Amino acid sequence: MTRDPDGCAHWAVALHGFIDDELDAANTLAFESHLATCPDCRAEVERFMSLRRTIGQDGVAWPVPEHVRAQVVDAVSRAVPQPKRDARRPTAQVLGFVRSWSFIPSAGALAASLFLVLAVPRQHPSLQDEIVSSHVRSLLVDHLTDVQTSDRHTVKPWFNGKANVSPPVVDLAAQGFPLVGGRLDYIAGQPVPVIVYRRNGHVINVFVWPAREPAAQSYSERGYNMVWWTSNDLTFCAVSDVADEDLLQLRQDFLRSRTQ
Repeated sequence: MTRDPDGCAHWAVALHGFIDDELDAANTLAFESHLATCPDCRAEVERFMSLRRTIGQDGVAWPVPEHVRAQVVDAVSRAVPQPKRDARRPTAQVLGFVRSWSFIPSAGALAASLFLVLAVPRQHPSLQDEIVSSHVRSLLVDHLTDVQTSDRHTVKPWFNGKANVSPPVVDLAAQGFPLVGGRLDYIAGQPVPVIVYRRNGHVINVFVWPAREPAAQSYSERGYNMVWWTSNDLTFCAVSDVADEDLLQLRQDFLRSRTQ
């Protein structure tokens, strides 16, 4: 089989989530269905699984390259706060231990990784990144909508009691943005209503929150465009792979329809 270099690009996130057992049931089933027809992804999964089995063996050790040791020492030195005079001994002992590494046994690698994970502040994904990830997930599996209908009078009451806000739902079919339906997503630690439109076959997800601090009116992340706006104590974010001008038009039509 000839490999399409871009054919599996959108499965990359799901692949690592599958290996780490972090996918939900729907995404797991979708990825397993993809594996059944894609020998390239099956080989990639097996490669990572084999590596994991090798690392997990007792008594396995690898020589530590000098540049790796230097990088780890530097990371530990920067991650650990400067200690008081009477508390310097534990930090010095940790750094001395790392500098003395000659081999990394499996248990030692795990312990060192755990230490670095705990010591170095985690980089939490930005709100924009969470929104794009949610948009991509909605396209990967059959969870674009929880309520699928073009009737706004059906979509709007469906959200009642399911989130902190009941979003306005407007019919924009005449403006070239037919309503597909709605779903409930989970962004920034809270349930978030999502209104789903289409534009020339492309999906547009509109996320809605209670009003928050002002955001940039437009933004791009990983090849997807986002347009933000606030109205009546609510914040909206439309995300899609359509042109930025289309999202700006949707925002304008959405605001105009609410005032009519």
